[in-house]
Amino acid sequence: MRIDPADTDWWRRAVFYQVYPRSFQDSNGDGIGDLPGIIDRLDYLAELGIDAVWISPTFPSPMKDFGYDVSDYCGVDPMFGTLADMQLLIAEAHRRDLRVLLDWVPNHSSDLHPWFEESRGSRDNPKRDWFYWRDPQRDGSQPNNWRSVFGGSAWEFEPETGQYYLHSFLKEQPDLNWRNPDVVAAMHETLRFWMRLGIDGFRMDVVHMLLKHPEMPDNPVNPEWKPGDRDADRLLWTYSSNFEHVYTAVEGIRRVLAEFPDRVGVGETSGKSTDFRRYYGEDGTTGLHLAFNFQFISGSYGAYSAWEPARFSEILSHMERSMPVFAQPCYAFGNHDRPRFVSRYNEDGHGQERARAMALLQLALRGSPFIYYGEEIGMEDVPVPEGQLQDPARFLWEGRDPERTPMQWDDSSGRGFTTGEPWLPFGKPEINVAAQSGDPGSLLSLYRRAIAVRAAQPALHSGAFAELQADDAVYAFLRDSGDGRPVFVAINTSGEPRSVPAPWDNGEILVCTDPARDGQRQDREFTLAPFAAAWLAAPMRAPREESIG
Repeated sequence: MRIDPADTDWWRRAVFYQVYPRSFQDSNGDGIGDLPGIIDRLDYLAELGIDAVWISPTFPSPMKDFGYDVSDYCGVDPMFGTLADMQLLIAEAHRRDLRVLLDWVPNHSSDLHPWFEESRGSRDNPKRDWFYWRDPQRDGSQPNNWRSVFGGSAWEFEPETGQYYLHSFLKEQPDLNWRNPDVVAAMHETLRFWMRLGIDGFRMDVVHMLLKHPEMPDNPVNPEWKPGDRDADRLLWTYSSNFEHVYTAVEGIRRVLAEFPDRVGVGETSGKSTDFRRYYGEDGTTGLHLAFNFQFISGSYGAYSAWEPARFSEILSHMERSMPVFAQPCYAFGNHDRPRFVSRYNEDGHGQERARAMALLQLALRGSPFIYYGEEIGMEDVPVPEGQLQDPARFLWEGRDPERTPMQWDDSSGRGFTTGEPWLPFGKPEINVAAQSGDPGSLLSLYRRAIAVRAAQPALHSGAFAELQADDAVYAFLRDSGDGRPVFVAINTSGEPRSVPAPWDNGEILVCTDPARDGQRQDREFTLAPFAAAWLAAPMRAPREESIG
């Protein structure tokens, strides 16, 4: 897919790739990835076939939450490079027909951001209302019962002014008050700053929390919470997450994006399928372009969805029914906050095999796929010794360090990532890019083939979705754009071979988890090996007037 400034819907067909910059490529030997390192690896990303790169935060930050505590929304932290490095990265990416998305953090700043430092100075400071400051209750207790995502109270007391401030995450991450028009204007201007520099869009952090209930009442107790569950789940976040006023903030953000041609906004959202629907707006022009659906990795931290057709059907059918007709889903199968796919599904030792099927499931669904760095080579969670743990949440759940370890480019001592000591330990040396690049049977080769085929098949990147009945072990669906060549997708989730009924005779296997089967013709019924998946194209025929709906 070539970059066309007039192509406002490029994101509908695009494959996105998430780079966690600390862990992608170190260019200076300090053990931490950086922007020049990403530039050095752009050819790899272009060869993979992806269309856009989402870069996790690189803003100046005290790094209490590794960049999600922003002290300057219009700069680059020296750890990662300079603003000139970012401009060069954008230019070099565009030269390779890759678009670049930044990770924008609108809900909260760092407590070292000048806005907050000014705000906390006195009760009558002009920026006091840029954050949520509240008096104690009459008995001296906190303003309400809200909890932090990282555990404990969401309120921090400042004795100098006698008030609490709200922090939905760490106490070093005070929430911005999006009911203040000055805050809105300032945050909108940060978007414009980056788009003027050529950024193609934004992944937007915790959009669902931007606007809380104006009176901030207590959140109701979660009747399903039990000891041992995550502390933040003690309550239902009724008044602090997905509160109905948040959609007006989203509309304002979309208006800013619309000032610049072909930009895209992707929201980190939360909730049920009906919640996702509202983030898309009413007609495709007022809401987010894409809203992440995390139901494939949902649940408490450490929990995940079952790898079985019934769960796939539950997620996908509910989402398809609830989506506006103009909207496109965006399913997450992995990211920097959840255990890696292989590790989530490896209790029986078959995580790597399931990862191959996951690649074909994710890239064939109706939606915009996002690949988390290293998933294309089957990287696994890496056990991190106590003395090397970095995640501020490590004492509250199992922590997110294991899924953030450095990218493994080869099997050398520095894994091709660094000449120094890596900020987190490496994983198994045999899981690396160099080992898989020339192997047609590798997971990396499967990703490359599948991404290329997806780009060439309208049914896969633009077609309608229809779930088909198979059995309790095989999930099957049809993608059809009406171009005369629909594609049948089948995923065998079991450890036994399964016979799969196809919709037609003489279909061609476009991509299979077994590369030896690519290009083969199949009868109406064919067999999938254990944990295998395949894309089967119909025999060529003239386009129909109507496609599946």
